[in-house]
Amino acid sequence: MTLTVRAPAKINLHLGVGAVRPDGFHPLATVYQAVGLYDDVTVADAPEWTVSVRGADHVALPEVPHDSSNIAIRAGLALAAHHGLRRTARIEIYKGIPVAGGLAGGSADAAATLVALDRLWSLHTPDEDLLAIAGSLGSDVPFALLGGSATGHGHGEIVAPLADGGAWWWVVVGSSAGLSTPAVYRHFDQLGGAVEEPEIPSALVTALRTGDVELLAASLGNDLQAPALDLRPDLRRTFADGLAAGALATLLSGSGPTVLLLCRNGDHAREVAGGMVERGHDRCWPAPAPVAGAHPIRY
Repeated sequence: MTLTVRAPAKINLHLGVGAVRPDGFHPLATVYQAVGLYDDVTVADAPEWTVSVRGADHVALPEVPHDSSNIAIRAGLALAAHHGLRRTARIEIYKGIPVAGGLAGGSADAAATLVALDRLWSLHTPDEDLLAIAGSLGSDVPFALLGGSATGHGHGEIVAPLADGGAWWWVVVGSSAGLSTPAVYRHFDQLGGAVEEPEIPSALVTALRTGDVELLAASLGNDLQAPALDLRPDLRRTFADGLAAGALATLLSGSGPTVLLLCRNGDHAREVAGGMVERGHDRCWPAPAPVAGAHPIRY
Protein backbone atom coordinates (compact mmCIF):
# COMPACT_ATOMS: atom_id res chain seq x y z
CA MET A 1 0.00 0.00 0.00
CA THR A 2 1.22 3.49 -0.85
CA LEU A 3 -0.14 6.88 0.15
CA THR A 4 0.63 10.26 -1.45
CA VAL A 5 0.40 13.66 0.22
CA ARG A 6 0.82 17.02 -1.50
CA ALA A 7 2.23 20.07 0.31
CA PRO A 8 2.55 23.67 -0.94
CA ALA A 9 5.31 26.23 -1.11
CA LYS A 10 5.11 29.13 1.30
CA ILE A 11 5.73 32.80 0.87
CA ASN A 12 5.98 35.54 3.49
CA LEU A 13 3.74 38.53 2.83
CA HIS A 14 5.42 40.23 5.77
CA LEU A 15 8.63 39.17 7.48
CA GLY A 16 9.48 41.23 10.52
CA VAL A 17 12.83 40.27 12.06
CA GLY A 18 13.85 41.27 15.57
CA ALA A 19 17.31 41.78 17.00
CA VAL A 20 19.37 38.61 17.44
CA ARG A 21 19.08 37.06 20.89
CA PRO A 22 21.77 35.38 23.03
CA ASP A 23 20.71 31.96 21.69
CA GLY A 24 21.53 33.14 18.16
CA PHE A 25 17.91 33.24 16.98
CA HIS A 26 15.92 36.22 15.76
CA PRO A 27 12.31 36.71 16.92
CA LEU A 28 9.98 36.81 13.94
CA ALA A 29 6.55 38.25 13.23
CA THR A 30 5.46 37.00 9.83
CA VAL A 31 2.41 36.43 7.68
CA TYR A 32 2.61 33.19 5.73
CA GLN A 33 0.65 32.33 2.63
CA ALA A 34 0.57 28.95 0.85
CA VAL A 35 0.87 29.20 -2.94
CA GLY A 36 0.13 26.75 -5.73
CA LEU A 37 3.58 25.22 -6.22
CA TYR A 38 3.79 21.73 -4.75
CA ASP A 39 5.91 18.78 -3.72
CA ASP A 40 4.32 15.31 -3.63
CA VAL A 41 5.49 12.72 -1.10
CA THR A 42 4.59 9.03 -1.46
CA VAL A 43 5.22 6.61 1.40
CA ALA A 44 5.07 2.84 1.82
CA ASP A 45 6.17 0.40 4.50
CA ALA A 46 9.73 -0.87 3.93
CA PRO A 47 12.43 -2.84 5.79
CA GLU A 48 14.47 0.33 6.35
CA TRP A 49 14.28 4.08 5.92
CA THR A 50 15.01 5.19 2.35
CA VAL A 51 14.33 8.34 0.36
CA SER A 52 14.36 8.94 -3.39
CA VAL A 53 13.90 12.26 -5.14
CA ARG A 54 12.60 13.16 -8.59
CA GLY A 55 11.40 16.50 -9.81
CA ALA A 56 10.41 18.98 -12.46
CA ASP A 57 13.02 20.36 -14.86
CA HIS A 58 13.33 23.63 -12.95
CA VAL A 59 14.28 21.94 -9.66
CA ALA A 60 17.98 21.50 -8.81
CA LEU A 61 17.79 17.91 -7.57
CA PRO A 62 21.51 17.48 -6.76
CA GLU A 63 21.02 19.98 -3.92
CA VAL A 64 18.44 17.70 -2.22
CA PRO A 65 19.89 15.09 0.21
CA HIS A 66 19.25 11.48 -0.80
CA ASP A 67 20.23 10.02 2.58
CA SER A 68 19.14 10.09 6.22
CA SER A 69 19.92 13.82 6.45
CA ASN A 70 16.83 14.51 4.30
CA ILE A 71 14.23 16.26 6.44
CA ALA A 72 11.55 13.84 5.25
CA ILE A 73 13.33 10.92 6.92
CA ARG A 74 13.84 13.01 10.04
CA ALA A 75 10.09 13.68 10.03
CA GLY A 76 9.34 9.96 9.79
CA LEU A 77 11.74 9.16 12.63
CA ALA A 78 10.19 11.87 14.80
CA LEU A 79 6.65 10.61 14.20
CA ALA A 80 7.64 7.00 14.93
CA ALA A 81 9.47 8.06 18.11
CA HIS A 82 6.45 10.08 19.26
CA HIS A 83 4.32 6.91 19.13
CA GLY A 84 7.04 4.56 20.38
CA LEU A 85 7.10 2.66 17.08
CA ARG A 86 9.93 0.81 15.34
CA ARG A 87 8.32 1.03 11.91
CA THR A 88 10.24 2.19 8.84
CA ALA A 89 9.18 3.42 5.41
CA ARG A 90 10.19 4.17 1.85
CA ILE A 91 9.74 7.86 1.00
CA GLU A 92 9.50 9.04 -2.61
CA ILE A 93 9.55 12.78 -3.22
CA TYR A 94 8.51 14.52 -6.42
CA LYS A 95 9.63 18.14 -6.20
CA GLY A 96 7.85 20.97 -7.96
CA ILE A 97 9.00 23.64 -5.48
CA PRO A 98 12.32 25.26 -6.43
CA VAL A 99 15.18 24.34 -4.08
CA ALA A 100 16.98 26.93 -1.91
CA GLY A 101 14.68 29.71 -3.04
CA GLY A 102 13.06 30.85 0.20
CA LEU A 103 9.90 28.82 -0.58
CA ALA A 104 10.30 26.15 2.15
CA GLY A 105 10.29 23.11 -0.12
CA GLY A 106 12.09 21.00 2.47
CA SER A 107 9.54 21.99 5.09
CA ALA A 108 6.77 21.00 2.69
CA ASP A 109 8.37 17.56 2.32
CA ALA A 110 8.56 17.13 6.10
CA ALA A 111 4.92 18.14 6.58
CA ALA A 112 3.77 15.85 3.77
CA THR A 113 5.72 12.95 5.28
CA LEU A 114 4.12 13.49 8.69
CA VAL A 115 0.61 13.45 7.22
CA ALA A 116 1.33 10.53 4.88
CA LEU A 117 2.81 8.25 7.55
CA ASP A 118 0.13 9.22 10.06
CA ARG A 119 -2.49 8.04 7.53
CA LEU A 120 -0.52 5.00 6.34
CA TRP A 121 -0.02 3.73 9.89
CA SER A 122 -3.51 4.80 11.12
CA LEU A 123 -2.00 6.71 14.03
CA HIS A 124 -4.66 9.45 14.31
CA THR A 125 -2.11 11.85 15.82
CA PRO A 126 -3.87 14.89 17.33
CA ASP A 127 -3.33 18.12 15.41
CA GLU A 128 -1.53 19.78 18.31
CA ASP A 129 0.92 16.87 18.51
CA LEU A 130 1.58 16.98 14.76
CA LEU A 131 2.24 20.72 14.99
CA ALA A 132 4.62 20.18 17.92
CA ILE A 133 6.54 17.50 16.01
CA ALA A 134 6.60 19.78 12.96
CA GLY A 135 7.97 22.66 15.03
CA SER A 136 10.82 20.47 16.26
CA LEU A 137 11.85 19.83 12.64
CA GLY A 138 11.98 23.42 11.39
CA SER A 139 10.36 26.83 11.71
CA ASP A 140 8.33 26.58 8.49
CA VAL A 141 7.09 22.99 8.88
CA PRO A 142 4.02 23.78 11.05
CA PHE A 143 2.74 26.22 8.44
CA ALA A 144 3.17 23.62 5.68
CA LEU A 145 0.70 21.50 7.67
CA LEU A 146 -1.71 24.38 8.14
CA GLY A 147 -1.66 26.08 4.72
CA GLY A 148 -3.94 28.95 3.76
CA SER A 149 -2.79 32.22 5.31
CA ALA A 150 -1.47 32.44 8.85
CA THR A 151 0.57 34.44 11.29
CA GLY A 152 3.89 33.11 12.54
CA HIS A 153 5.71 34.10 15.73
CA GLY A 154 8.63 32.82 17.78
CA HIS A 155 11.04 31.52 15.15
CA GLY A 156 8.05 31.22 12.82
CA GLU A 157 6.89 27.90 14.25
CA ILE A 158 4.02 29.33 16.36
CA VAL A 159 1.28 29.58 13.74
CA ALA A 160 -2.34 30.71 13.81
CA PRO A 161 -4.83 30.83 10.90
CA LEU A 162 -5.55 34.26 9.46
CA ALA A 163 -8.84 35.26 7.84
CA ASP A 164 -8.30 35.59 4.09
CA GLY A 165 -11.13 36.68 1.79
CA GLY A 166 -8.97 37.10 -1.31
CA ALA A 167 -8.20 35.00 -4.36
CA TRP A 168 -4.63 36.12 -4.96
CA TRP A 169 -2.27 35.52 -7.85
CA TRP A 170 1.51 35.73 -7.82
CA VAL A 171 4.28 35.23 -10.33
CA VAL A 172 7.12 33.38 -8.64
CA VAL A 173 10.45 34.28 -10.26
CA GLY A 174 13.29 31.86 -9.53
CA SER A 175 17.03 32.40 -9.69
CA SER A 176 19.73 30.15 -11.13
CA ALA A 177 21.93 30.78 -8.07
CA GLY A 178 21.00 30.30 -4.42
CA LEU A 179 21.42 32.70 -1.51
CA SER A 180 22.63 31.59 1.92
CA THR A 181 20.03 32.21 4.63
CA PRO A 182 22.67 32.45 7.42
CA ALA A 183 24.61 34.97 5.32
CA VAL A 184 21.49 37.12 4.84
CA TYR A 185 20.77 37.09 8.59
CA ARG A 186 24.39 37.96 9.38
CA HIS A 187 24.24 40.92 7.01
CA PHE A 188 20.90 41.94 8.55
CA ASP A 189 22.62 42.07 11.94
CA GLN A 190 25.54 44.06 10.51
CA LEU A 191 23.19 46.67 9.04
CA GLY A 192 21.56 47.18 12.47
CA GLY A 193 18.27 48.89 13.18
CA ALA A 194 16.32 45.79 14.20
CA VAL A 195 13.50 46.24 16.72
CA GLU A 196 13.28 44.04 19.80
CA GLU A 197 9.79 42.70 19.08
CA PRO A 198 8.63 42.89 15.45
CA GLU A 199 4.91 43.29 14.72
CA ILE A 200 2.53 42.38 11.92
CA PRO A 201 1.04 45.43 10.13
CA SER A 202 -2.68 45.81 10.78
CA ALA A 203 -3.18 47.08 7.21
CA LEU A 204 -1.93 43.74 5.86
CA VAL A 205 -4.37 41.80 8.05
CA THR A 206 -7.19 44.05 6.79
CA ALA A 207 -6.14 43.61 3.16
CA LEU A 208 -6.29 39.83 3.45
CA ARG A 209 -9.62 39.81 5.28
CA THR A 210 -11.29 42.13 2.77
CA GLY A 211 -9.57 40.86 -0.39
CA ASP A 212 -8.26 44.34 -1.22
CA VAL A 213 -5.39 43.79 -3.68
CA GLU A 214 -4.35 47.45 -3.77
CA LEU A 215 -4.06 47.55 0.03
CA LEU A 216 -2.17 44.27 0.00
CA ALA A 217 0.29 45.68 -2.54
CA ALA A 218 0.91 48.65 -0.26
CA SER A 219 1.29 46.50 2.88
CA LEU A 220 3.88 43.89 1.82
CA GLY A 221 7.25 43.94 3.56
CA ASN A 222 10.36 41.91 4.29
CA ASP A 223 13.11 43.01 6.68
CA LEU A 224 15.57 40.64 4.97
CA GLN A 225 15.07 42.21 1.55
CA ALA A 226 17.61 45.02 1.96
CA PRO A 227 20.45 42.79 3.22
CA ALA A 228 19.66 40.18 0.55
CA LEU A 229 19.82 42.78 -2.21
CA ASP A 230 23.13 44.03 -0.83
CA LEU A 231 24.50 40.50 -1.19
CA ARG A 232 22.83 39.91 -4.56
CA PRO A 233 22.52 43.29 -6.31
CA ASP A 234 21.67 41.50 -9.56
CA LEU A 235 18.22 40.81 -8.08
CA ARG A 236 17.43 44.51 -8.32
CA ARG A 237 17.00 44.00 -12.06
CA THR A 238 14.40 41.28 -11.35
CA PHE A 239 12.45 43.72 -9.19
CA ALA A 240 12.64 46.43 -11.86
CA ASP A 241 11.64 44.01 -14.62
CA GLY A 242 8.67 42.84 -12.54
CA LEU A 243 7.29 46.35 -12.24
CA ALA A 244 7.97 47.00 -15.93
CA ALA A 245 6.04 43.81 -16.78
CA GLY A 246 3.02 45.21 -14.92
CA ALA A 247 3.18 43.68 -11.42
CA LEU A 248 1.33 45.58 -8.71
CA ALA A 249 4.15 45.01 -6.22
CA THR A 250 7.42 43.13 -5.84
CA LEU A 251 8.70 41.26 -2.80
CA LEU A 252 11.60 39.00 -1.89
CA SER A 253 10.46 35.55 -0.75
CA GLY A 254 11.89 34.86 2.71
CA SER A 255 15.67 35.21 2.60
CA GLY A 256 15.62 34.89 -1.19
CA PRO A 257 16.64 34.67 -3.91
CA THR A 258 13.10 34.04 -5.28
CA VAL A 259 11.20 37.22 -6.18
CA LEU A 260 7.40 37.48 -5.93
CA LEU A 261 5.24 39.61 -8.21
CA LEU A 262 1.71 40.43 -7.03
CA CYS A 263 -0.94 40.40 -9.80
CA ARG A 264 -4.63 41.27 -10.02
CA ASN A 265 -5.90 37.87 -11.20
CA GLY A 266 -4.90 34.77 -13.13
CA ASP A 267 -4.99 36.42 -16.55
CA HIS A 268 -2.86 39.28 -15.29
CA ALA A 269 -0.39 36.81 -13.74
CA ARG A 270 0.02 35.02 -17.05
CA GLU A 271 0.59 38.36 -18.81
CA VAL A 272 3.22 39.37 -16.24
CA ALA A 273 4.91 35.97 -16.50
CA GLY A 274 5.05 36.38 -20.27
CA GLY A 275 6.58 39.81 -19.86
CA MET A 276 9.22 38.42 -17.54
CA VAL A 277 10.12 35.71 -20.06
CA GLU A 278 10.51 38.40 -22.73
CA ARG A 279 12.93 40.16 -20.38
CA GLY A 280 15.06 37.04 -20.02
CA HIS A 281 13.59 35.45 -16.89
CA ASP A 282 12.82 31.88 -17.95
CA ARG A 283 12.23 30.58 -14.41
CA CYS A 284 8.84 32.07 -13.54
CA TRP A 285 5.53 30.47 -12.62
CA PRO A 286 2.05 31.95 -12.06
CA ALA A 287 0.70 30.65 -8.74
CA PRO A 288 -2.69 31.06 -7.01
CA ALA A 289 -3.07 31.63 -3.29
CA PRO A 290 -4.05 30.78 -0.67
CA VAL A 291 -4.08 27.00 -1.09
CA ALA A 292 -4.49 24.09 1.32
CA GLY A 293 -1.73 22.73 3.51
CA ALA A 294 -0.46 19.15 3.36
CA HIS A 295 -3.27 16.88 2.15
CA PRO A 296 -3.66 13.36 0.67
CA ILE A 297 -4.21 13.08 -3.07
CA ARG A 298 -5.01 10.32 -5.56
CA TYR A 299 -3.40 10.15 -8.98
